[in-house]
Amino acid sequence: MLFHAILVWILSFSMDIDSCRLDGNADVVEFCPHYPYHHVLAAATYNLKEGVEPSRRGSLSVYSARADTGLELLNRVEMAGIFDVKWRPCVDNAGPVVAQADAEGFLRLHALQCGRSDVDADGISLRDIGAENVTSSMCLCLDWHPLGTSISLGLSNGSIAVVTLQESQPHISQTWQAHDYEVWATSFDNHQPQLLYTGSDDCRLSCWDLRESPSKPVFNDAKSHKMGVCCITKVPTDSNMLLTGSYDEFLRVWDVRSASKPLSQSSISLGGGVWRLKIHPCVSDFVLAACMHNGFAIAKIRSGVAEVVETYKNHGSLAYGADWQKGECSTQGGAKRGSLVATCSFYDQLLRIWIPGTNVMV
Repeated sequence: MLFHAILVWILSFSMDIDSCRLDGNADVVEFCPHYPYHHVLAAATYNLKEGVEPSRRGSLSVYSARADTGLELLNRVEMAGIFDVKWRPCVDNAGPVVAQADAEGFLRLHALQCGRSDVDADGISLRDIGAENVTSSMCLCLDWHPLGTSISLGLSNGSIAVVTLQESQPHISQTWQAHDYEVWATSFDNHQPQLLYTGSDDCRLSCWDLRESPSKPVFNDAKSHKMGVCCITKVPTDSNMLLTGSYDEFLRVWDVRSASKPLSQSSISLGGGVWRLKIHPCVSDFVLAACMHNGFAIAKIRSGVAEVVETYKNHGSLAYGADWQKGECSTQGGAKRGSLVATCSFYDQLLRIWIPGTNVMV
């Protein structure tokens, strides 16, 4: 019994695989969801140079990230400072495309291309395929429509923009003033994609009906979050469950079956501003959270109640970027574990990949 208890305790610790420094302040990491590119990881940076004429520069990098070989830089492109990146959903046999929201107010699209037939070899790079100057302010966040036909963007002036794609070229279809301050979160409802959720520094969680132009508000919750709303994600296996993260350090679980008045089911403090929430690609009970001043955490949600089952604090700066590797879940030491995890931290410019100790398959 004692040996078993010690073994369980040992297996509860995460396993570090590899780490590297980026070329600037790291704020986003995103694994590619497209087969056979599940090992491809996008990482973005944002650097503010203050002065009479402030400069916001950054880069978008793609790495090979594997549990057996670690991290390998494949391609890096310098550009405007980036606030958010996301890969296009896997639909209609479309190839991998990553979208970026940047400090110059642009939405930019990059196709992943492979110079060889062997995707494990070098030759993987990014190719610009389209751009749209969305705003004179900054694009802070983005989300893809579940069918990959449009992209929503949150702007620093409090507006929302929806950009449609026509033959992969982006065009603004509508914009509207949604919030009083910066919009840090925008998320399509993957079960009802005519609905769009947004969150802002004005502490409001809002929902919009995109069938109207400009979009019609379905609800505005201005009382639940005590500070700005940083991230929003819908649970793919539960059409009624929505998760939000806030600067007030709470992960909140929502029941949205009453569209005009969502119910806050539960909340849990993660000890730091909840900047990113990523649901496990295989087991939606588990959520990876970037907790800014308190590292990273994995929470388990059952029956609308969340509990922290693991923390990861091997970064020395603001915890911003986090993602699970997509594809088949891996097996380590005979026990099924979750996918590889990538995390990044801001001022120390650190990118890490690791395997959780938590058994996320049960």
